[in-house]
Amino acid sequence: MPAAPQEVARAFVALADTLVSGFDVIDFLQHLSERCVELLEVDAAGILVTDQRGHLRFMAASSEQTRLLELFQLQDEQGPCLDCFHDGAAVHCADLGHQDAVRRWPRFAPEARHSGFAAVSALPMRLRTEVIGAMNLFRARPGAMASEQVELGQAMADIATIGLLQERAIRQNQILSEQLQGALNSRVVIEQAKGVLAERHDCSMQQAFTALRGHARDHNLRLTDLARALVSRSLDPAELDLLATRLTGDPPG
Repeated sequence: MPAAPQEVARAFVALADTLVSGFDVIDFLQHLSERCVELLEVDAAGILVTDQRGHLRFMAASSEQTRLLELFQLQDEQGPCLDCFHDGAAVHCADLGHQDAVRRWPRFAPEARHSGFAAVSALPMRLRTEVIGAMNLFRARPGAMASEQVELGQAMADIATIGLLQERAIRQNQILSEQLQGALNSRVVIEQAKGVLAERHDCSMQQAFTALRGHARDHNLRLTDLARALVSRSLDPAELDLLATRLTGDPPG
């Protein structure tokens, strides 16, 4: 019997709440896999997601048995989830014992049947042309999924996709913000170092910067590290002499 509209609505609201507050990827996908079992009338669900290198990785499963089967699929590099991910299209198998299924997945199909599953559907986790994973829906009895089940399952996969892409975007933005803040902090230190040199050697700020930059390049130093050492007065005296020589042209005495 298809899930009641009220149950579907409650599930989507709960998943949306998970995305908004305290978002945790593993918990979110684990909750999603469990809700798939409840709403889609399947016996198990598993989720595989691509890493930054394009390799599928296990992320969540509704049961330990399903987790092991998903790991087997990845290790053996064979199964509906991998086909779904590579093709970007849903893969349905109504009978894993059928010769077509065994021919297509000669190792996965028997393993899935040994784990108690007779049918499977893999739905792509896709946003436009970007495929980031696949969701496996296992059934204990052979038979095709109803069209309304497939549609709802794809909607669940789409939610997972949106959640993961949002998390990745937030993480990338945080990294970018940290990089920008680091650059701003470095700029402050460099300006301070320029001021120290300009005052000490009675030169312009541009001359001081040119000397700093040239010294850093010639001695394979990071400009920020050199500037920080100069400002904190921890720079080696020999380095100070070399900087002075760049500015005055006089050899160290």
